[in-house]
Amino acid sequence: MDILLITGPPYSGKGTQCEILEAELGYTHISTGDVIREEKARQTPIGRLMQQYEEKGELVPDEVMEELLENILLAHKQDKGIILDGYPRTIPQVDTLLRILQRNGLSISHAVNINVPAEELLERAKKRAATSDRLDDRNEQTHLKRIGIFEKETRPAIRYLETLVPLAQVDGLGTIPEITEKLRHIMQQAR
Repeated sequence: MDILLITGPPYSGKGTQCEILEAELGYTHISTGDVIREEKARQTPIGRLMQQYEEKGELVPDEVMEELLENILLAHKQDKGIILDGYPRTIPQVDTLLRILQRNGLSISHAVNINVPAEELLERAKKRAATSDRLDDRNEQTHLKRIGIFEKETRPAIRYLETLVPLAQVDGLGTIPEITEKLRHIMQQAR
């Protein structure tokens, strides 16, 4: 099974690109954010715990994410491929992901980071807030906090990941089809 890892800041278009690639490649798109929202909607114990962290604008603890991620991967182990969106977000999560993959005889086939400047991220956040029914999208302070957490926690994790697996960098400016084409090009080069 192929594992495609897509990372980047909040509002960079990761989810949109993952959905397009899912349809094109026949892979399963796993957004950790979507899984967390599903857990919260079902009011599972893990969902309630995650909601407490999200309401504070904080990341879910690594131990909780490790359990959730391994369960997800095991549930999809027979799939053609998985597109992992939004994980890892911290340096310890990079190690956790690689440990889970190794434990299950899997590895990352492709890793891509979508780069978008902070000013553009805030514009995209405002646009998404206008069309989204997600409560967490409506607060500009939450947008700023998410971007701040990305810079403090996730950007160093991406740099660390890059020392362990080949990680392609993609310019996330442009139209959705233009960015998709950049991703296709990277995937073709890596084969």
